[in-house]
Amino acid sequence: MLVVKKEPHPKPLVLHSDNGSPMKGSDMLQTMHNLGVVSSFNRPRVSNDNAYAESIFRTCKYRPNYPYKGFTDLMQARAWVLSFVTWYNQVHRHSGIQFVTPQVRHEGKDQAILENRKAVYEKARLSNPRRWTGQTRNWNRIERVWLNPDNNQMLNH
Repeated sequence: MLVVKKEPHPKPLVLHSDNGSPMKGSDMLQTMHNLGVVSSFNRPRVSNDNAYAESIFRTCKYRPNYPYKGFTDLMQARAWVLSFVTWYNQVHRHSGIQFVTPQVRHEGKDQAILENRKAVYEKARLSNPRRWTGQTRNWNRIERVWLNPDNNQMLNH
């Protein structure tokens, strides 16, 4: 018989959510407590406590095919979400990672793309220096990404 020893997590698992009633209900809180999950809630009337979630919701809502009238059934909803996620990860160029797609970034192909962009900009600047009032755009790879950084993050990076 194979025995697997589970090491305890060094930090408790945390479920962060808005202040909605379902997430604050006693059944949910008791279940989380039984599972060793700590609850964390947004501050009231503060929409950017979970900035990454809010950002993707905004991107989602501004898509041309956003289903403002809802879905007719679960299959239609799943199909739309799948198409959105595919577009978001494989087509949409994200400004926070120098206008490459997450897929390109995760595959490690972004560095070559960024080096090529830098070369194109430098060549354009050399061929028409009067067009440029300063330096070309910075196409260096961004190593760390966050939304709504606090002052310590801005100073340390």
